Amino acid sequence: MSDAKHIAIAGATGAVGEELLNCLAQRKFPIAKLTLLASARSAGKTLPFGGEEIEVQELTMNSFEGVDIALFSAGGGISKQFAPAAVAAGAVVVDNSSAFRMDEGVPLVVPEVNGEDAQNHDGIIANPNCTTIITLMGLNPLHRAFGGVTKIIASSYQAVSGSGASGILELDAQLSAIAHGEPIPDRQVYLHQIANNVIPHVDVFTENGYTKEEMKMFHEGRKILHVPDLKASVTCVRVPVHRSHAVAVTAVFENEPDVDQARKAISAAPGVEVRDEPFADPPIYPTPLDTTNGDDCLVGRIRRDLVLDNALTFWVVGDQVRKGAALNAVQIAELL
Repeated sequence: MSDAKHIAIAGATGAVGEELLNCLAQRKFPIAKLTLLASARSAGKTLPFGGEEIEVQELTMNSFEGVDIALFSAGGGISKQFAPAAVAAGAVVVDNSSAFRMDEGVPLVVPEVNGEDAQNHDGIIANPNCTTIITLMGLNPLHRAFGGVTKIIASSYQAVSGSGASGILELDAQLSAIAHGEPIPDRQVYLHQIANNVIPHVDVFTENGYTKEEMKMFHEGRKILHVPDLKASVTCVRVPVHRSHAVAVTAVFENEPDVDQARKAISAAPGVEVRDEPFADPPIYPTPLDTTNGDDCLVGRIRRDLVLDNALTFWVVGDQVRKGAALNAVQIAELL
């Protein structure tokens, strides 16, 4: 194919890296050559793609010769170290870490929200935080329908896979111990038991009492929506769910919102679907299991807020490994 690209994945053996491979294959991305990169300890492993096994190479400064698009998902430190080398070699980097998100010269892109920003890059495009992406997929159609959003109050319910494979292992080990009446294993990932519990602590605390994860939605939301004075107050909570994040959002708009118009606006938007029939038998609303391994975000519980003027409250759910990370990165690559 004349438009086929040489794609490199840095961090190919991680959970998001493997999901990047799935998304590239499922969406039939035009690939002329695929280079898989990881740490020295993973070099030599093979990963399946397109009916063949592709050997993983060690990530070095010289890994990007001839690469058109480099998808990075190996952590902020790795991105800071190696992304400039990829750009210098002629590649465009789509970075899934927080390393470049708030850099002025780096577009921060959710294709369904601000896809046009992807064209104004200097070699690096940043993938937003997973919770920010899922929230904005539900919020953006309302932002456009009701004259712009001015304030957000949100609480997230974040799956343990957001902590990597170790988060899943810790939850499963604790659940197994509880089921068999055995002592709870020593905690390695979370400060508190996660099984049968929720923990209102995701990422480290900052001076204002909010965590870095909570402040990401504040800063990233402003940049993606082009609303520099957007106000956001967020509480991020870890819950004993394997995969897919959910967010309860109250949003204040410039114009008075209408629930029926809100449902229509979301239904008409790409990548998001309304699941909101509270008076059905049984009532219909989305849960994390409804989105796991799926591409679309789902929105339900849409209602007028009873406290704030010009406000709606809603519930949005999405697979944070796919739309919150890998799928969004591949969609950015498609824009390129």
